[in-house]
Amino acid sequence: MARCGCGLCCCCGERESRTPEELTILGETHEEDDEILPRKDYESLDYDRCINDPYLEVLEGMDNKKAQRYEAVKWVLVFAIGVCTGLVGLFVDFFVRLFTQLKFRVVQSSVEECSEKGCLALSLLELLGFNLTFVFLASLLVLIQPVAAGSGIPEIKCYLNGVKVPGVVRLRTVVCKALGVLFSVAGGLFVGKEGPMIHSGAVVGAGLPQFQSISLRKIQFNFPYFRSDRDKRDFVSAGAAAGVAAAFGAPIGGTLFSLEEGSSFWNQGLTWKVLFCSMAATFTLNFFRSGIQFGSWGSFQLPGLLNFGEFKCSESDKKCHLWTAVDLGFFILMGIVGGLLGATFNCLNKRLARYRMRNVHPKPKLVRVLESLLVSLTTTVVVFVASMVLGECRQMSSTSHSGNDTLSLQDMSEDINSSIKTFFCPNDTYNDMATLFFNPQESAILQLFHQDGTFSPVTLSLFFLLYFLLSCWTYGISVPSGLFVPSLLCGAAFGRLVANLLKSYIGLDHIYSGTFALVGAAAFLGGVVRMTISLTVILIESTNEITYGLPIMITLMVAKWTGDFFNKGIYDIHVSLRGVPLLEWETEVEMDKLRASDIMEPNLTYVYPHTRIQSLVSILRTTVHHAFPVVTENRGNEREFMKGNQLISNNIKFKKSSILTRAGEQRRRSQSMKSYPSSELRNMCDEHIVTEEPPEKEDLLQQMLERRYTPYPNLYPDQSPSEEWTMEERFRPLTFHGLILRSQLVTLLDRGVCYSESQSSASQPRLSHAEMSEDYPRYPDIHDLDLTLLNPRMIVDVTPYMNPSPFTVSPNTHVSQVFNLFRTMGLRHLPVVNAVGEIVGIITRHNLTHEFLQARLRQHYQTI
Repeated sequence: MARCGCGLCCCCGERESRTPEELTILGETHEEDDEILPRKDYESLDYDRCINDPYLEVLEGMDNKKAQRYEAVKWVLVFAIGVCTGLVGLFVDFFVRLFTQLKFRVVQSSVEECSEKGCLALSLLELLGFNLTFVFLASLLVLIQPVAAGSGIPEIKCYLNGVKVPGVVRLRTVVCKALGVLFSVAGGLFVGKEGPMIHSGAVVGAGLPQFQSISLRKIQFNFPYFRSDRDKRDFVSAGAAAGVAAAFGAPIGGTLFSLEEGSSFWNQGLTWKVLFCSMAATFTLNFFRSGIQFGSWGSFQLPGLLNFGEFKCSESDKKCHLWTAVDLGFFILMGIVGGLLGATFNCLNKRLARYRMRNVHPKPKLVRVLESLLVSLTTTVVVFVASMVLGECRQMSSTSHSGNDTLSLQDMSEDINSSIKTFFCPNDTYNDMATLFFNPQESAILQLFHQDGTFSPVTLSLFFLLYFLLSCWTYGISVPSGLFVPSLLCGAAFGRLVANLLKSYIGLDHIYSGTFALVGAAAFLGGVVRMTISLTVILIESTNEITYGLPIMITLMVAKWTGDFFNKGIYDIHVSLRGVPLLEWETEVEMDKLRASDIMEPNLTYVYPHTRIQSLVSILRTTVHHAFPVVTENRGNEREFMKGNQLISNNIKFKKSSILTRAGEQRRRSQSMKSYPSSELRNMCDEHIVTEEPPEKEDLLQQMLERRYTPYPNLYPDQSPSEEWTMEERFRPLTFHGLILRSQLVTLLDRGVCYSESQSSASQPRLSHAEMSEDYPRYPDIHDLDLTLLNPRMIVDVTPYMNPSPFTVSPNTHVSQVFNLFRTMGLRHLPVVNAVGEIVGIITRHNLTHEFLQARLRQHYQTI
């Protein structure tokens, strides 16, 4: 990559003359408004099992009883993940309520006193003091662990898609996330704690089964199981689902969220475990919250952090219906408007994120803290001034809730009554703007869903506009922040506004305002995040009203279709801005014009089955590849390379652009004696070379050498050593035998697994599967190893540890088939092998990204 980049700098005088794939490599774009191209420094996770000799030894020792115990341990860990996720949600909720009640109690008392004495500025200063202090603490926690910023859903989505985001599932991350989100929510920012709960659950799922922590090195147990990307990603899926279940009290919705929005690779056995984990999280949180708030331990009255309450018409109003068939037409229109509003929100937030990437993030970290404080200052002033100046005094309803007899609903009714604010309003009236702004967001949502007293259309319009702009500005600053609750509140205000307009101007008095508020919340949230199945189930479970299934589903579908016409969902936008090589569900139809040979990486770095330590160290230190093909040289085919001045080997047909690179590497390695097959193989090859006759047609070889510059425009003649290359060095077919990972090679070198040239490879020490995975997931770096005790001329036999049967494709395979195989099987590397068993290239995640495929498709059209 470095040589290619240097060649581009030398050969390309102007930036505009670079090809799209060159711009991808360099991370450049033609215009500022172009999409950020996927970065090359993101590592991929490997969901495919490496079925080598150590793994087969484990299988041979596995009987039915051991397999059942292994499965039972999985179930216990899944249950523990759900319980711990519920406890994290309990911790966040308890302290958010504590800090929020303390803040509003002090400020409300000050406002009531100062409204008579005329010292409201002092009340504003008190509110600013609370909010700025909390936001400052949240920003400091993000400085400690930058990946804790935001909701964490884009990062977890990337992880479950197969991309390793650095630090995303560390213990330090979940600590900073949980503490930071309670401070940012208590600090009055327009953020929610539900999104970070998903991230927190995923971190718990990743760390708990490992029984060790890099942040706390003393926490380490001898538990050699589940040390693979495959097992870890399954547990992360369960943790993410448990986070959704704890946030909304929706275990089924959490399972579907993990399936729809997160996991790319799913199996039937995982579904039941994820649902069980979600149930454990829901009922753990429900048990403790019900006991702490109501003192009724074991009653299970509060299923999630956000509860919408039960929607029910008053028994005195016989004409009232939650919704009718006529209302579906209005719901469809609301879905269209919600999609447009969501697309606008995403567009504005994308521009803000780009501005932060260019002007805020490159500056010292203190600038990010100052930005968070500026947002907090602006939000606090707007909330205070709007509550005091823009509100209207509305008549208080005699019953604030529409008749429910159960204990939980009576408590909810009392909650609604207590959250009504009467700032500057006479008796029996309340300030509608202060009731929405000067309360926790969950209380404001309950007001819009269940408050019988009307909100002024002007108040709802102003509230929606201010909340829309401030929440859009807030999402993306350096604090832990969720987007679910702000979007629900913003959409609920929109839906309640629609209901008021229909009642006032069309005369539809029979409509239920709470239903329109719920549909408005679904429309706006669906327009922002573009979720359908899981969000439908989450909202149904949160409302505990199955009859809302049809209107919610229709609204979400319409909102998604409308929004997708303009841009992507907010999480996909932030994934793209980070340059993460995320794989979509499927490729476009026109991509089938490309084959595997068109998109593969032909420049290979490979190892032999028996390779000297000196060569392995050189390869590992001079490359950044995470897997290497294990090959032998197919010298028997060399004479077939020339027939009538044409190259007929499949290896050459699909590998023209890599011949010089590979042959140069071979020549350097043979000259320095860094790498060659074992002594037995080498002697056989040398004897075979001696008996070979030189090529008969020297004129054809000379013609080939004279054409050496034609297919390789990026190489300078004076830099090419091809004048000295022999036919054997130029075109050397490589028979593919398997893949060996970088981590496996480093482990072999670290443990001194090798044998001398005078010995047989059978004398090489053998490592077990537990020893090979002991350092997972942070294997030692090759530059940190002390190899002074190893003889560089010792030989390593990699065949017992390589994967001898990885998934492979033919050079003629269509891109859609390659994409489906790579994505559904969760691969990290996909070798391209021709009909005679020669490896001609390799496909990784970066070769299947939308941007890379588009660039290759443009090249395909140009060649046609």
